[in-house]
Amino acid sequence: MLRSLLGWIVEFRDDDEPRGMVQAALYGFSIMLSYYILRAVRDEIAAADRGNLQILWTVVFFVMILAVQGYSWIASRYPRGVFVPLANRFFIACLIGFWAALQLLPESTYVWIDRVFYVWTSVFALFVVTVFWGLVADCFTNEQGKRLFGFIAVGASVGAAIGAGITAAIATQVPVFTLLLVSCVPLEIASWFAVALHRGFGTGDVQRAGESDKPLSGDALSGMKAVFRSPYLLGIASFIALMTFASTILYFAQSDLVYETMTDRGERRAFLARIDLVVNLLTILFEVYLTARIIKWLGVAVTLAIVPVTVAGGFVALGVWPTLWTLVVVQVVYRAGRYGLAKPAREVLFTVLSREEKYKSKAFIDAAVYRGGDLVSGWIYAGLAFIGLTVGPIALVAAPAAALWAIVAIRIGRFGEQRAAELEATPLEEVAAAG
Repeated sequence: MLRSLLGWIVEFRDDDEPRGMVQAALYGFSIMLSYYILRAVRDEIAAADRGNLQILWTVVFFVMILAVQGYSWIASRYPRGVFVPLANRFFIACLIGFWAALQLLPESTYVWIDRVFYVWTSVFALFVVTVFWGLVADCFTNEQGKRLFGFIAVGASVGAAIGAGITAAIATQVPVFTLLLVSCVPLEIASWFAVALHRGFGTGDVQRAGESDKPLSGDALSGMKAVFRSPYLLGIASFIALMTFASTILYFAQSDLVYETMTDRGERRAFLARIDLVVNLLTILFEVYLTARIIKWLGVAVTLAIVPVTVAGGFVALGVWPTLWTLVVVQVVYRAGRYGLAKPAREVLFTVLSREEKYKSKAFIDAAVYRGGDLVSGWIYAGLAFIGLTVGPIALVAAPAAALWAIVAIRIGRFGEQRAAELEATPLEEVAAAG
């Protein structure tokens, strides 16, 4: 029934694919629903505490390094059916802890609770998504990823849109700690879907018979070491670093312009949540109608380059017209393209890696390298602002980096397609032996 219902959107080639794809999509839906209930809360803290934002991002980076090593250590001792839901439930415990702190501690401590929560949410945002896509890349082959990842990303985008809509509707009416408890529910549901995907979906496991029930090889540092040994992984890391530079410039510019335009914190939360809602609605349109087709027609390399080229033009526009509404347009177009096109295409790159690289190296790249890029980019923005540059000139300075990002996208996309072709020509026994 699933195959006939979804066949007009997705091209299926196996009877198990519809079930596995839907389970993965519902997992992504639950993860992003939880996060986007919290996202506007985090972004409003950034606007309120914008003078310390680069310091907060420095703390985020070092916390992320420790978190990645701890996650890699656990993944080396437990199978994916244990460590994936365990990661989600750890964050649920943290949310309950923040709720208790807001309930029990005096209001004078709220500024520090805000800062700790900002750091925590920044780690949470990347970590749960990285673990989700690591599991998905472990269940699907490269060829399947090109066909199915677009729809799986739809589930995540719908969850994000609903989460943003919930926050936009109630942000000015309920205390913030209510949102923390609400976000725990979909996070727990995500753990159930992760276990279901692990236990019930076997597509792709023909190449790794029995491996899904074993802990990963290596130790806490092996995923990070693999990145520096592999030109392909270094290329993906460079792509992420340049992407975070673009994201950070837009994020800091958004914090500055929102703070200057709006004074009420509830109004800021609602405004930022509405931006999230529009972004996710556009992303869904991309993922339903365009993503898989564009990857099929243009290939992974060109698909990855579309967003960097667009961002380069957006930075030029923001440099010429440095207003809040210009920023909103650029931010919406960038984020919709990043999540709707670049994200599914980038996840296809990981399907040609070993299982250890899919979980550990991916976690290092998506989490530690991402936040390292945030850290460096945040201090660059602060430095440019310190010497007197405003939003417009800073955007013009960022435009060439976006052009370099496009070049890196083409190179890693072509390398990934070449590696996929080599894997298809390799006997299954050799692939299984390689892990």
